[in-house]
Amino acid sequence: MPARFKVVVTDFITGPLAPENEGLGDLADIVALDAHHEDELQGRIEDADAIMLYHNLGLSRRTVERLTRCKLIVRCGVGFDNVDHAFARSRQIPVANVPDYGTEEVADSAIGMALTLARGIHFLNSRLREAQGPWMYTQAVPIHRLARRVFGIVGLGRIGAATALRAKALGMDVRFYDPLKPDGYDKALGVRRVESLEALMRESHILSMHCPLTPETRHLVNERTIAWMPRGSFLVNTARGAVVDTSCVPPALASGLLAGAGIDVLEGEPPAADDPLIAAWRDPGHVAHHRLIVNPHSAFYSEEGLLDMRIKGSQACRRALLGERVRNVVN
Repeated sequence: MPARFKVVVTDFITGPLAPENEGLGDLADIVALDAHHEDELQGRIEDADAIMLYHNLGLSRRTVERLTRCKLIVRCGVGFDNVDHAFARSRQIPVANVPDYGTEEVADSAIGMALTLARGIHFLNSRLREAQGPWMYTQAVPIHRLARRVFGIVGLGRIGAATALRAKALGMDVRFYDPLKPDGYDKALGVRRVESLEALMRESHILSMHCPLTPETRHLVNERTIAWMPRGSFLVNTARGAVVDTSCVPPALASGLLAGAGIDVLEGEPPAADDPLIAAWRDPGHVAHHRLIVNPHSAFYSEEGLLDMRIKGSQACRRALLGERVRNVVN
């Protein structure tokens, strides 16, 4: 065992490393690279004993295969699609995530987006700020009472369940689609399981995405499936950007199929200026200008949640360095 281990924080975290040093300082030297592309890691990460990875870049096979003594890659967040975890396993490198750091924050953001869209709050504020239309609620007609309307959830994991409880507290009829979820969670939470994505989308007044990004969930919402939704419904995505093909959102808004959409995550971040979603959102002549909310992948954030993420990631590294069982291994 080396006199001192080396832990590399690849990206996102800059400045003082107080949480990391508190958890690991007696064991390891901690290096924060603040990289924005995988190529920037070359020559700086190969001898790491543990790696803390955030979301500004990915670790592909070409980087993982250069690691000479890595005992753990911890994705300091929920999603782990930005690391080749299957190849890491073939190299006997466990990959773990931090699945519980921002559960409340993301659920709160999903409900916040849903409410501000479905109650017309965002639409009216946006229109009136630009002095468009009468100073009257009639601009947003029709708005329907949310109680007993269907709030559909795709993916009943930790965040999906937390969102379900919040929607249920609003008096909504909460239903979910998750083919991987064992039976019984619907009973425990007091919500209803729906057996197909199509059935859920056809009956949802609000559809909220909470599934991980996998080959099966990529572009789960697309031009074909979005057409299943009731006219005048709402779409919210606080999961992973690529579970929604966002190019289908502006036409759905323009046709009135969607009355609004809240998008916290995009497939490419930051997006290109000519991205169809962004172009429509910024165009005062497009319906999306007033009916679309776009956030910069911020639903996870609170000061408390960010600290949780750093502490829990450091704790995972500590366990790995000491040869203890690592929790939340995903590969």
